[in-house]
Amino acid sequence: MKLHSALLLPALLLCISATGQERLRRDQSFLGVHMDFHAGPENKDIGANTTPEMVQALLDMIHPDYIQVDCKGHPGYSSYPTEVGNRAPGVTGDPLKVWREVTARNGVALYMHYSGVWDSRAVQLHPGWAAIDKDGKPSENMTSMFGPYVDSLLIPQLKELAGKYGVDGVWVDGECWAPSADYCEKALKMFREQTGADAPRSPEEPLWLEWKQFNREAFRRYLRHYIAAVRSEYPDFQICSNWAFTPHMSEPVSAPVDFLSGDYNPSNSVNSARVAARYLANQGLPWDLMAWSFVREGWEQKPAVQLIREAAVTLSQGGGFQAYYTQNPDGSANLAKMESMAAVAEFARARQAFCHHSVAVPQVALVQSTYNFQRYDRPESPQDLFPYYTGSVGGILYCLLESQYSVDLLGEASLSPDMSRYPLVVIPECNALSSVFKDELLDYAGKGGSLLVAGEGMSKFFSEAAGIGLLGNRWFTTAYGKGRIGFIPTGIAIDYEEGRNVEAIRSGLKKIVGELFPEPVAKVKSSPYVDVSVRKHDGKLQVHLVNTSGDHKNSPIQKEIAPVKDIEISLAVPEKPERIVFQPEGKDLPFKYKDGRAVFEVPVLEIYEIVEVE
Repeated sequence: MKLHSALLLPALLLCISATGQERLRRDQSFLGVHMDFHAGPENKDIGANTTPEMVQALLDMIHPDYIQVDCKGHPGYSSYPTEVGNRAPGVTGDPLKVWREVTARNGVALYMHYSGVWDSRAVQLHPGWAAIDKDGKPSENMTSMFGPYVDSLLIPQLKELAGKYGVDGVWVDGECWAPSADYCEKALKMFREQTGADAPRSPEEPLWLEWKQFNREAFRRYLRHYIAAVRSEYPDFQICSNWAFTPHMSEPVSAPVDFLSGDYNPSNSVNSARVAARYLANQGLPWDLMAWSFVREGWEQKPAVQLIREAAVTLSQGGGFQAYYTQNPDGSANLAKMESMAAVAEFARARQAFCHHSVAVPQVALVQSTYNFQRYDRPESPQDLFPYYTGSVGGILYCLLESQYSVDLLGEASLSPDMSRYPLVVIPECNALSSVFKDELLDYAGKGGSLLVAGEGMSKFFSEAAGIGLLGNRWFTTAYGKGRIGFIPTGIAIDYEEGRNVEAIRSGLKKIVGELFPEPVAKVKSSPYVDVSVRKHDGKLQVHLVNTSGDHKNSPIQKEIAPVKDIEISLAVPEKPERIVFQPEGKDLPFKYKDGRAVFEVPVLEIYEIVEVE
C-alpha cells in the first residue's frame, strides 16, 4: 500500500486542471518561480496567511509554468503538517494543501524546496545520523550518506509529498555542494575493505584521491537510492538534486534525475550564469537556472531590468529560467517583492518561441575537465567533495565571449565522442588532464582540427607530447598533421577575470584564435560586451545576442543597462536568405549577400534579441 493512500486527493493527483489545462512536466517547462524561507522553531503562524486568494494572485501576476515552494529548509523543520518528518512548531493548518489545490486548479506544476543532506534538526534529534569530520567530531548540520537518514526520513517524506499531497516533484537543496568526506565508522570500514588501508586525513597522505572518490561515489549511490525508492511507488514524481552534474559536480550524469538546476551566484550572476548555462546545455538533460531576486549585501531586491538580463544569459543557451524570492516568516508569498518577476515573465515569454530548447551550432569548445575537477582540493576546506570550481575556465570563457566567439563548455565525456564537430577546442590552464584525453586531442588536431592550449603547465604537457618546442613565453600557432595547435604558455585567466590587462589579453587571444579559427559562422564587430551564441531553433539558423555591459563582479545592484549600438554581423550561409529577422520584434534586417556570407547591422541591442535566418 502506498503511503497515506487513505488520504489521497484524487483530483489533485491528476495532471489535468479543472479548467482542462495540462500541467507541464519539467522538460516542457520554461518559466518558474522559486520560494523558500528555511523555517525554524522561531517562525510563528506558518500557513496562517497562505490563502487561496494569495496563491491565485501570484499565479495571475506571473503566469508561471511551475512554482517551487518551501517544505523543509536547511534547519530541518518542515513548514507543513508532516506526519513523517519534523514539523515546525509554528505550523497552522495545512499551507501545502492550499498551494497544491490552487496550482492544480490552474494547471501549474508544484515542486517542493526540500533540503536533503543538510538537515540540522535530524542530526540534533538523532546524533548517530550525523556525518563525522576528520577529527572525529559529528557535524551539526550534515547527515551521513552512509547512515539511516535517507531511509528513515528523506524517502518517507518524499513519498508523503508525492502521495498525500500529489505534488509534481522536488528540487532537493543542500545536496552535492554540502557534504564533506565522512569519517563515520561504516565509511572507514568500507574503505579499509576496498583498499586495505586506513582513510587519509589530509591531501598529503597516501590514497587521498581514492578517499575523495570513495566519498563522491557514496553521494551518487545515496542519490540513486532515494530516487529509485520514491519512483518504485510514484514513477511520475520528478526529482532534481540542486547543482548535481553541473560546474559544482563536473562529471557525466550518473543518476536518473529528471532535470538539472542550480542557483547562480546572487552577486555576480551574469558571469555565474555564463559558465553554468553553457555547461548544463551539454549535459543531455532538461535544465534551468535560478537567479536570486536579491543580493546578500543588505538583502536589497534587484530591479526588474537586472533580473531580465540575468534571465537572458540562460535563455540564450536554450534553458529554462526561474527566480528566487524569499517567503514571509509565516510562509506566505510577498507579492510586493514579486512584481519584478511579472516584468521578467513578460520579457521571457516574448522570446520563448525563439529560444527555448534551441541547440548550439558547434564553434568553440572550451573544456571543463572532470579529471582536473576531481583532483582539485579547495585550500580552505580540502575535504569538500564537490566545490564550485571552474579554475581558469571562467576567465578564458569571459575573454572568448568578449571577443565575440560562440562558446560551449564541455567535459571530456561530452566532447570526446565527436570532437571533430568543433572547429576549435580550447584547453584552459588545468592542473591535470588524463593521458588518454591528451592523446584524443592530439589525434583531433592531427586529423585537421584546431587546438588551443593555455597555461604554462598545459603548454608543456602538450608540447612535449606533440614534439613541438615552446618559444619561451611567446604565444604562437604551428602546424600539426593536418591541423594546427596554438600555445599560450602563460597564465591569463585569473588576470582577465580580475580585470588586469584585460584589453591586452583580449587582443592577444583574438589574434591567436583568429589564426586557428579564421572563419566562424558569425563574425561580429561590436563592443566587447555582447555575448554571441550561434544556435538553431526549429531548423532555423540564429544568432543570439546578449548585452553584458556593466561591472557584474563589483556592482551587485544594476539599475540601468546601457544599450549597445551599431553591431555589424557577417553570417556564413550557403544560400542567400529570404529574410533576416530581428526577433521577437519580427523586424526585417537589410543585408548584403556575397561569397556565402550575409552582412547586416543590428542598430541597437537593449538586452537580449535573436537574429533569425529564413
